[in-house]
This record gives sequence, structure tokens and C-alpha cells, in this order.
Amino acid sequence: MPLASPRPKSCLAMTLCCLLLSRGMLLHAQTAISEEPIRAKHAMVVTIHHDATDAGLAILKQGGNAIDAAVAVAFTLAVVYPQAGNLGGGGFMLIRNHNGKTHFIDYREKAPAAATRDMYLDEQKNVIPELSTVGYKASGVPGTVAGLVYAQSHFGKLTLQQDMAPAIHFATDGYVLSAEEAQNLRNKLLSRFPTSAHIFQRDGEFYKEGDTFRQPLLAATLTRIAANPEEFYKGEMAKQIASFEQAGGGLITAADLAAYEVKDREPIKGTYHGYKIITAPPPSSGGIVLVEILNMLSTYDLPKLGADRSAPQVHVITEAFRRAYMDRADYLGDPDFTPQPIKEMANPAYAAAWRSSIQPNSPTPSKDLVRPAGFMPPPPQLQPVAHESTQTTHFSIVDADGNAVANTFTLNNTFGSGVTVDGLGFLMNDEMDDFASKMGVPNMYGLIQGPANSIGPGKRPLSAMTPTIVTTKGSLFHHARLAFVLGTPGGSTIITTVANDFLSVADNGLNIQQAADAPRFHHQYLPDRLDLEKKFSPQVADQLKDMGYTVNRLAVADEHNPGTWGDSELIAVDPKTHELLGGHDNRRNYGKAAGY
Repeated sequence: MPLASPRPKSCLAMTLCCLLLSRGMLLHAQTAISEEPIRAKHAMVVTIHHDATDAGLAILKQGGNAIDAAVAVAFTLAVVYPQAGNLGGGGFMLIRNHNGKTHFIDYREKAPAAATRDMYLDEQKNVIPELSTVGYKASGVPGTVAGLVYAQSHFGKLTLQQDMAPAIHFATDGYVLSAEEAQNLRNKLLSRFPTSAHIFQRDGEFYKEGDTFRQPLLAATLTRIAANPEEFYKGEMAKQIASFEQAGGGLITAADLAAYEVKDREPIKGTYHGYKIITAPPPSSGGIVLVEILNMLSTYDLPKLGADRSAPQVHVITEAFRRAYMDRADYLGDPDFTPQPIKEMANPAYAAAWRSSIQPNSPTPSKDLVRPAGFMPPPPQLQPVAHESTQTTHFSIVDADGNAVANTFTLNNTFGSGVTVDGLGFLMNDEMDDFASKMGVPNMYGLIQGPANSIGPGKRPLSAMTPTIVTTKGSLFHHARLAFVLGTPGGSTIITTVANDFLSVADNGLNIQQAADAPRFHHQYLPDRLDLEKKFSPQVADQLKDMGYTVNRLAVADEHNPGTWGDSELIAVDPKTHELLGGHDNRRNYGKAAGY
């Protein structure tokens, strides 16, 4: 059912007009780095790219709701942020309507029917370099188009053509590249594939700052999808994709595309200090690990331990990270194939048992961790490992009726597999690398996962993506009210970044902009190392070393952005004025929070 009764449909030209005029009409625009959030009375859009923010806001002003705006933003990011925004990838959309009803739209990629557990190993059972990360065989069946169309048709107010008009506009007429964006397009992976090098690099005549980047093939593809989205999975476009993949040695067939289905799942829910947490269920590991972390921290008064990012606070939060990531390593995968001990992991008594092992002034070495007995099933004995991409993108939207969307989607690595589909102009994912390629071999991040995430036909790979919506708990006499919309990219650091952001505002009094910009810390059980962003206080880092932590302050967890990770695009609701507060992560120079 739609979230509200549809308004009369406007013509396509109105959307484009609204989009083109939107920059002049905005009441709020983030023009300089500030510790103050952007404020708006009615609606807010926060994304990593200013054109995508404008597209979402234009749709809201045209009469669309938060879901329409999310569809517009996502398709626009496929044009203006090609390293992560996508048609050839997948992700998750968390929706909460103004009446409190929630949906988790799972449009994660799926393994092709021909996929096998050892498909990336040689005869000696060693991982073949790049086979799961580069080129045709790295791709899973994309879910983005199906997911966005599902969300729009079930919960939107406008038409798909209206919601896709901004993306078609930017693909047709182009958008102006900043210096950072032009540099991003020089990616060496793109240079390895002729179609990608032609589209994104002008066959070696690289784009420069101030150039207009047009994508006519992608514009034609978007126009075809807007007219008939089924074509992507069951029509001529599906045949084009399958023929292209198979000609390059990929596994995706027309039958794989036709069999793809979106899952409308029940979100994970938890509570913390007067808030209700609504977050991602498997095949995302993010939500349940976040809830487990917060359950462990629920009896602490963090401000009494010290200020935000003080050593005493970082210590107890890190120990919660360590324990929750141990459970993540052993148990989680695709819930359609493997039972998940979600209730056990979310059990407050289990969190209390874990909490009792946290020492007040010293870390517990990961090798010495002993899971509390009597709560969880025995963990699998073999532990495969899967790669976690750091190149994803998240956006947050709230509309004038109070409907909220948190959406995180990805191609996996930067520019995915590097392969652009001939004649269609969009990049394919390398999401098969999020499965475990080989048992017991640590990946480049040292992140371990259990056999539940082994490769199998039709399976969805485990993810750390954690789109999250937080409300007040409500009571018998008062409805729960929207409080925060949260999320970030960052691979294995996603869950800890969302936790960092939430704890900073909920417990430590930072505003949503300060939380987005605050230095991050991360521990994922193995390797036994506390990662700190480069701008983290050296004094606090030294205090943590003195406590016994192995500290890495160079943030090598994200090889694409040395010294930083993540990109929090956040919304809060002012509890006193009920204004919407937008916080755009200033680690990225071309994003924006904007509202009206």
C-alpha cells in the first residue's frame, strides 16, 4: 500500500524544471564546513553528492514522498557518483512511514546459478588473484533496479518516470566535475576495460576540473528502464546483459536475471537509553551487531566515564565492538539458506554475560575471548573469510509527512568489477568477493566470517551495510517520534561508525553535524588492533596504548582514503523545535545536506 494517497501526476517536464531551479529555491544550503547542522522545517535530504541531494529535494517539492525522493537520489547517484552509485549493484533500503510501520527492502546481489563454493580457487585450492574482484566473473546478479522499482511501486506517490527524470537529465545533459571527481575517474581499474576507459576516461584524454561529463548510453538505458523496468530482468536489456557477461567469461545468464527477486524483510529492532533502534537484518550483519553492541553498553553512563572520544569511553565501546564482531565472525550469512541466531545475539542476558567480561581499565586480547556459555549454539568449526568493500554510499531522507528512508547501496569495490556493459553504459558489481572465497584465510582487512557465507547458487553475500532509523521509545500515551536517520559506507567499519555516530548524539550531546565529522575508531575482533582515524587525538591514542591496545592511527582499514573512513550522511530531529537537522560528512567535498 502507498504511504499516502497519490497526488495528481505532474508531467515529466515539471520534474526537470523543478530540478533545474532547485539550487536557487533552496532555503538551506551547505556552502562551507561548519559544526552546525543544516536546519529545515519540513523535509531534509542528505547525500554524498550535491546533484543527488538537489534531485531528491526537487522530487519532494513536486509532491513526492521520501520513497520517491530516495528512488530519484539512488538513480541520480548511478550517474553522478559512478564509483558506488549504481544500476549494476545492490543494497538495502530501510523505510519507516509516519505511522511507524517499517519495511526493510533487500535488493542485495545474488550469486548466479552456476556459482560454486571453490570457483575462485586454483587446483591447489589457493585463491586466484583478482578473479573475485576484477572482470566479468566477479559479478553477482544486480538488484538495484528491482529494489528501487519495488520501493517506488509499493510506497511511492509519483510515477517511476517522474522519479527517474533527474537521473536521465544528468546523464543526458551532464554534470560539472570538481577536481576531486575528475581525479576519481582516472582510476586504473577503469583503464583495463575498453568500454569503461572510453566512457569514463575519453580513451586516455582524461576529464579535468570544470569539464561536463555526459553519458548518453546510460541516459538511453535509464529511459528504457523508466518506460518498462521489467526489461532489465526479463526483456531485451536482460538478454544484452547476459550476452555481454557470458562473452567475457561471466556466469550471469538471462535465467539468473529473470529469477531475481526483492525481499521485503522485517527489520531488526532493539532499545537503548530511551530510544528504539530499527536497523538492518541479515543478509546484513550490521543491524544485529549494532544492537548487540548497544545492549552491552546499555548499563554504562558513558559521559561519566569521560568526554566523547576520551580513552575511558573508547575503551568500553571498543570492548563491546570486539565481542560483537566475534559473534559476527562465527554465525552470520544469508538467512534464506542458513539459520541465524538473531534472537540469541539480541538477548539482553547474553549482552550482560558478555559485559561482565569487560575489564574496567584494560583490553581483553581477542585470542583470550571466551563466549559466555549457555546462550548461543556451537559455532561452525571452519571459518571462511570474505572481503568487505569500503566503497559504498549511503543517503538519508525525511519528508514533510514524517516518512523516513535510510538507504545504503554499493558496487562493492570502487567502480565495482571495472566492467561497463557494452551498449548500456553502466558498471557491474564485484559483489561475489563479499562471499568467502576460501576457508580460514584472512582477507586484506583480516575480517573473518563463518561458513554461513560460503559461495552458493542464488545466495546473497553477507554485508556490513547498516541503514538505521532511531525513534523515541514511545509509551501508552505517546507515539514514538522519529529521532535519527543514520548510515555510512566503509566496509567492515560501517557498523562501528554508525555506533560512533549514534552514541555521540544520544549519550554525549554532540549535534548531528559534529557526530558526522568526529574522528572514528574501530575494532573488529581480528586482527586484534584498534584503528583510529588520523585526526584522532594523539594524546588519547597514547593513553589507549598505555592501557594495552595495539593502536593504528593511520586508518589502513580504508585503502582508498588513507587516514579517514566512512561517509556519514545523517538526519536528526530537534526534540524541542522538531526541526530537521542535516549532517553531511565533511570528509567528502561534493556532498550536501539540504531541506525546506
